[in-house]
Amino acid sequence: MVSPSPAPHFPRPAPVESYGKGGFRFAGMSHRGSLLFLPSGIWAWPVTEAEGITAETLAPVIAEADAIGILLIGTGRTRWSLPVELMQLFATHRISAETSQTGQAANTYNILLEEGRRVAAALIAVD
Repeated sequence: MVSPSPAPHFPRPAPVESYGKGGFRFAGMSHRGSLLFLPSGIWAWPVTEAEGITAETLAPVIAEADAIGILLIGTGRTRWSLPVELMQLFATHRISAETSQTGQAANTYNILLEEGRRVAAALIAVD
């Protein structure tokens, strides 16, 4: 199982302040690379392209499934559809998952977070 780093970069949810140049800004901090925005905090995510989105790389999301209603998956600058096995995995855990390009996913995450929704995001960094 792929687990996030031993400690979150930030220990609670926070909006995406900006993205691009291979990383993200959040909570006054910056990170190069992809990130998971989970109820437990913001974690590094080793995925660099949509083909790397698997049940294994999404295991940290499933571990927090009880606190997540919606998962937004930012697939970089490419369009990508969830494979059937991932759709089934999310359905089993009662998570509604949506894919879009990273910018759109980050913006939607911010709106839903502000609304107090049970939202998480898996965002691939873009240049």
